[in-house]
Amino acid sequence: MICKLGTLASVKGGKRLPKGINLISTPNAHPYIRVRDLNSQRTLELNSNYEFVDDETQKQIARYIVHKGDIILSIVGTIGLVAIVGKSLDNANLTENCVKIVVSEKIDSQFLYYYLKSYIGQAEITRGTVGAVQAKLPIKNIQDIDVWVPPKDIQTKIASVLSCIDEKIELNNKINENLERQAQAIFKSWFDDCIPFGGVAPKEWRNVILDDITSLVTRGIAPKYSDDSDQTVINQKCIRNHMIDLSLARTHTPKTINEKWLQYGDLLINSTGTGTLGRAAQVWFEPKNLTVDSHITIVRPTRENLIFYIGLWGILHEKEIESLHTGSTGQTELPRERVKAIELLLPDNKTLDRFNATIAPMAAAIISNQKENQRLAEIRDALIPKLMSGEINVMDIQI
Repeated sequence: MICKLGTLASVKGGKRLPKGINLISTPNAHPYIRVRDLNSQRTLELNSNYEFVDDETQKQIARYIVHKGDIILSIVGTIGLVAIVGKSLDNANLTENCVKIVVSEKIDSQFLYYYLKSYIGQAEITRGTVGAVQAKLPIKNIQDIDVWVPPKDIQTKIASVLSCIDEKIELNNKINENLERQAQAIFKSWFDDCIPFGGVAPKEWRNVILDDITSLVTRGIAPKYSDDSDQTVINQKCIRNHMIDLSLARTHTPKTINEKWLQYGDLLINSTGTGTLGRAAQVWFEPKNLTVDSHITIVRPTRENLIFYIGLWGILHEKEIESLHTGSTGQTELPRERVKAIELLLPDNKTLDRFNATIAPMAAAIISNQKENQRLAEIRDALIPKLMSGEINVMDIQI
């Protein structure tokens, strides 16, 4: 049976911040969900990338909150991102560039989430998108989306099958977050606080600038997007939570292959826009046919034993990097020369070798989990349309 989404759920918009009000970084009880916070994960949970509204602003926009289990859909600019609100974001505020979808008893919320993620649901979203200059998805057009609604037991079983895959992906992500936090703590203990060295940096360490210990500091390319290519370009959305999410990257046709094609150990820094500029992640895998667009800076260590040191330094000093920007709010840029001139303390090679021996197994485990997640996501994405279309009888699947 085909039903309009508006008969199955209520659709309500978010709220623009009052004029002159800015988000704050100091955590409180009022996180603010933006489009950039939606990613490839099924469930949205609070993390260090979120910003907040103050108590007075919250009073003005308190009607526009979300609750655990609500479905979030992006409707302006980057349209069609879908996520489910997790427990830690219950009562969070929602940007005007998204809507929340609150389901009725007629449809399973997890089923609707996967339907909207499927190519069938995404085609419906595209059909309802309007605007030539800035694309938008009006609430009325969301309500008019056609949804295939099988019997409730079929909905629940489809959602259960797909959720099993996503739960494993989410578990791997939590393991990776824990490993990354451990690596950061070790870096801070060794090189910021110098705890293994009695609280004082050894005399063998020396002051350098980043340009002294890198072979390349450059912005990426201006891509020509193409679906008929095996070349991939990373954009700023791909860099979040100190990880590189290739599911949000796009394929392109390069003019030439040059030094801007990524290598193992490259540190990537988002370099455009308030709230995005400064976010960092490192390439801890062997990249193939991969580069970045011109809104990202590539920082390449001169030698192998500097890889983990430079990468974790960048991740732990995002605020310092962000402070180097030029330009006004919303139009900020990170100049390459300012990145190259950053000062830091360089340990001796013996210390670096000990540090690398500690960090390398953590990095290997993170990459292994990322590879497994990629395989699981491919399986999930292949299953969704087959389950939605009935090509695979979900009742035959044992979980």
